[in-house]
Amino acid sequence: MAKLKKHPKESAVTMTEMVMPNDTNTLNNLMGGKLMHWMDIVSAIAAQKHSNRIVVTASCDNISFRKPIALGNVVTLSARVTRSFSSSIEVHISVQAEDIPSGKKFESNSAFFTFVAVDQSGRPIDVPEIEPETNEEKELYDGALRRRQLRLVLAKRMKPEDATELKSIFNIK
Repeated sequence: MAKLKKHPKESAVTMTEMVMPNDTNTLNNLMGGKLMHWMDIVSAIAAQKHSNRIVVTASCDNISFRKPIALGNVVTLSARVTRSFSSSIEVHISVQAEDIPSGKKFESNSAFFTFVAVDQSGRPIDVPEIEPETNEEKELYDGALRRRQLRLVLAKRMKPEDATELKSIFNIK
């Protein structure tokens, strides 16, 4: 039986939140943990839409906090599936903040989250592949294998010498 293929746009999700006083630190900026919480939610929804299954967070790549998000800013989180493997799904999240009164928008954060689709008993289950079409989708799709191998090496679930895609970017034989 052929594997089902989906286009990345089918599972794209956008979520909008406003930074309220309870979401901030003592400098009146959005707390990093709150932003990570929102990123986990929006990416889980994208992974669930892609797989039509229950998903659990497996990993989160580096989240760099480039610019603080202030009290009252509107935060838009965009998530889309970049690639799926047998039961895992990589999702890219980008975060944009906006100060509506001033009209200023800025990119604040981005990250890759990985989810595993599971059945009702919590066992991993196969997920559909994705079919990238645009150059950006193809670039994210191709990079996903390198990111996956790096995650597996760091988690000690893959030997560095077996990470062929990683070695290829460093021209290591």
